[in-house]
Amino acid sequence: MSGVLHRWESHLAAERRLSPHTVRAYVRAAERLLEETGANEWPAVASLEAPALRAQLARRRADGLSNRSAARELSALRAFLAFARQEAGVGDAQAPRLRGPRIKRTLPRPVTPDEAVHLAEKIGERRREEWTGLRDRAVLLLLYGAGMRLGEALSLTGEHAAPGETIRVIGKGGKTRVVPILPAIRIALADYVAACPHPLPPEQPLFRGSRGGPLSPGLVQKAMAEVRAEIGLPANATPHALRHSFASHLLGAGADLRSLQELLGHASLGSTQIYTEVDAARLLDTYRSAHPRERATERTGEPESKRSD
Repeated sequence: MSGVLHRWESHLAAERRLSPHTVRAYVRAAERLLEETGANEWPAVASLEAPALRAQLARRRADGLSNRSAARELSALRAFLAFARQEAGVGDAQAPRLRGPRIKRTLPRPVTPDEAVHLAEKIGERRREEWTGLRDRAVLLLLYGAGMRLGEALSLTGEHAAPGETIRVIGKGGKTRVVPILPAIRIALADYVAACPHPLPPEQPLFRGSRGGPLSPGLVQKAMAEVRAEIGLPANATPHALRHSFASHLLGAGADLRSLQELLGHASLGSTQIYTEVDAARLLDTYRSAHPRERATERTGEPESKRSD
């Protein structure tokens, strides 16, 4: 890796404190740009303009890159060039302007509270060993009942084995937030800890695999994929959908956006505002399924007002 890429990686990981996955993606995007342009020093990188970005995206799109992935690639490249201009001491440190591809904004599809609990119970029942079933149930309840990301739940250590009313978790970008823990979650954690055959020292992972190593997120995702088919949930009922459901249900119960932003650990309010659209969409679905005029339209194929008496 060149000195330019090493510095870029260090900036992303140590200064911006982005997740390892994001760091890898941003560094790889920068590496591809350097390979294509031949730039290997900060002044050369800083001199790159919009045509270089456009050409890079065109090559990536020719490889079959989707609109969403192309938008992420453009975001990474613009951040890289803005940083390059800072490093090179260029007066205007802003990245070149380039319109990205249009992407369809998709809304989270929350599961109902009963479905979330049933899912956690069902996954727990499927495990051959009682303690692994209790483990999976506790993990899923943390996602739905506390709004944690799967990675955040699996990053908990033995010091969280007997939490009080809150837990401090480290989320995206290394940001710490306080997460309330409901009594039902504390009971689920206590049941798992009591049954776990492996020692759980404070500095080691709380959730363990069958052989005692850290629990893999893929194992949780696979178990959820198998069970959702059994109980009739759609394919988008993923572990992350439980976090979406946590947010959507809180908003529907009257939580304000600022409080929800703190609970979810979103860096900006804009990321939280999508849940207002989710709630509005759910309200519209309820209206359509319950309103007499809408039901009459479904039965006859035409609005009630246009039918003769």
